[in-house]
Amino acid sequence: MDFQGPAFLSLVGSCIIIPEGIILRDFQCYVMSQLYTKGNLTEGGITVTMLRFALPLMLGNLLQQCYNIADTLIVARVLGAEALAAVGSSYALIVFITSVFIGLCMGCSALFSIHYGAHDLKALRRSIFSSMLIVGATTLFLNVLSLTFLTPIIRLMQTPTEVEQLTRDYLFVVFLGMVPVCVYNFYAFLLRAVGNSVVPLVFLAVSVMLNIALDLLFILAFGMGVEGAAWATVVSQVVAAFGLYLYTRRHFPELSLTRADCRAVDGASLKRVASWSFLTCLQQSVMNFGILMVQGLVNSFGTAVMAAFAAAVKIDSFAYMPVQDFGNAFSTFIAQNFGAGRSDRIRRGIRSAVIVTTVFALTVSALVFWLSPWLMSMFVSESESEIIAIGVEYLRIEGSFYVGIGYLFLLYGLYRALAMPSMSVVLTVVSLGTRVVLAYALAAIPSVGYTGIWWSVPIGWALADLTGLWYYRRKCNMRMKINTL
Repeated sequence: MDFQGPAFLSLVGSCIIIPEGIILRDFQCYVMSQLYTKGNLTEGGITVTMLRFALPLMLGNLLQQCYNIADTLIVARVLGAEALAAVGSSYALIVFITSVFIGLCMGCSALFSIHYGAHDLKALRRSIFSSMLIVGATTLFLNVLSLTFLTPIIRLMQTPTEVEQLTRDYLFVVFLGMVPVCVYNFYAFLLRAVGNSVVPLVFLAVSVMLNIALDLLFILAFGMGVEGAAWATVVSQVVAAFGLYLYTRRHFPELSLTRADCRAVDGASLKRVASWSFLTCLQQSVMNFGILMVQGLVNSFGTAVMAAFAAAVKIDSFAYMPVQDFGNAFSTFIAQNFGAGRSDRIRRGIRSAVIVTTVFALTVSALVFWLSPWLMSMFVSESESEIIAIGVEYLRIEGSFYVGIGYLFLLYGLYRALAMPSMSVVLTVVSLGTRVVLAYALAAIPSVGYTGIWWSVPIGWALADLTGLWYYRRKCNMRMKINTL
């Protein structure tokens, strides 16, 4: 496929559709105007600048979530409840493993944004090279480790015997595609760091459409079962990773490394990148390890609760995904302005981001509470009334408090951007630590059971938000006045 030509742009512009069925007719024009640009987030209107940058992130995640939902629907409807339970319980482990190198990329991205905001391209390229060494080595290590110890890990998750083999078949293939996932995310975070969030969206769109098509082909036509869903994912990830790498090399030469950039390892740059990236990685890993522990607890309640949780988590992720993406866009905005020394713009950006997040999160909470029975019936046959009831209960408890996780995403992004990634780790420990402890404590009470797992989530968000706000009032005002980088 020609990733440069008008045929490719025409394909993307004409085929991307949001769930309501509205074709984004003007998307191609927007893409063509943004494909080769870098965004300076230190100028222009605050809210408009953040929303314009966040929109492609939201559309990209929307496409990814649409794929996740389509994948779940195909597995559930064609292969049944056991396959759904296997793929659903695998999701937490996949997210945990991939969160390690995605966390590394995210931490590196904050540093890239600060260098770009300060107009220091030489330091930016040094950081890119150091990041490649760190992220690449970590990803290869994780790949070997996860494939070697896959069976013990599945058993550690308390996976029921009846779905253990299905889970292993699915995960083994997915983990074969770990390296291309890393390559795609590295270049996606790099381009977003310099203000271009459109190019990663384009290649993600191609990947998602290919993924759905291959799902149908491998599962329905070839009868490959859960392994077919896994292979569809891997093939589409390879296409996205290779395409984005080639595109960046050709159209963003100032981000491409020369021999001089790679001739010697800059110890200071390597140390700096390592400290930022590993702290962000730790934050992401702690978060997803906590989720993984909760998944193990959910599994202990049997296949019905597993299936309900698998479907409800997909809906949940879809619902609060825009505030997560807005938090990432907010982080890039803050980082560029921090590098440029624009503390006044940072404060106005914080106020604007809080208002946008509050309005959106409250609106989505109301919609999820009202529509939860219908949303669950999209994934599960209406005859599975027990699974639907469990999923509705989860969505109505946790979904009522999306404003809590919306604020938490803003706090994560703020502390990364202000060169304080350790505080993101603290907030994650508070949020997930509370969630895990409460989940296990409440679930052990016979009269509460798995409902306690659902209530532990918003309580953890609230405690982390209060901690982050207290620290902001104590430390961050001074931090914004003195840029020590």
